[in-house]
Amino acid sequence: MRAVAWALGGTGFTFMMTALGAALVFFFRQGIGAWAQKICLGFAAGVMTAASVWSLLIPAIEEAEAAGWPGWIPAAGGFVLGAALLLLLDGLLPHLHPGARDPEGAPSPFKRTTLMVFAVTLHNIPEGMAVGLSFALAAQHGDDPGAYAAALALAAGIGIQNFPEGAAVALPLRQEGMSRWRAFLSGAASGAVEPLFGVMAVLLAGRLEPLMPWLLSAAAGAMIYVVVEELIPEAHLGEHSNVGTLGVMSGFLVMMILDVALG
Repeated sequence: MRAVAWALGGTGFTFMMTALGAALVFFFRQGIGAWAQKICLGFAAGVMTAASVWSLLIPAIEEAEAAGWPGWIPAAGGFVLGAALLLLLDGLLPHLHPGARDPEGAPSPFKRTTLMVFAVTLHNIPEGMAVGLSFALAAQHGDDPGAYAAALALAAGIGIQNFPEGAAVALPLRQEGMSRWRAFLSGAASGAVEPLFGVMAVLLAGRLEPLMPWLLSAAAGAMIYVVVEELIPEAHLGEHSNVGTLGVMSGFLVMMILDVALG
């Protein structure tokens, strides 16, 4: 229950940051500029990449080796499973990326605005899992304050990059003709899956403690899938792609500093 409480607090923070980003719809009549959007998408990609390495894969390898396993086996196997899960969800869940004309996933009768919310919601599932699993791992090492510090660092990094993500869904919804309040609520709701999947991850890890290295690696694989399949390509669309590159490097640097300094 202690791990659940910590996970709720951590994912509650990331959800709050998503809502704060969505609240920008009350201050901007139009969407953010192309440069700003590239920077935000790149920053999110950098944070998720660094978090996958320092907060998930490295702890997974260490946990496996402590249990007597070759560290690369659960790291590689879980990574593949996590990517496969996101590939499956990407193909099944109907969704529409902001700026795209045609939706992806299974055919559906939903409106464009609903499909746009689904797209960001899909991104937030592995983020919630990652934060929840990091607190579950900390609970398993209850006498090590550094483990909770590392989990808090991950929650902080995910929360920081959720701010522009909230804006990235709410502002396009406003441009689609949705009222400001509905756009805000829809943008905020896209982050509601993070507490849900964070707590689910904690409960699953508690029942399957020996599989923790696999679960951590699966969360990393799911996040890297989102980064490579969507965030980085969208951050480099059009001219001046170096802006997106700088965003990726900035996000990676911030998350690396948070994890190494606090964890």
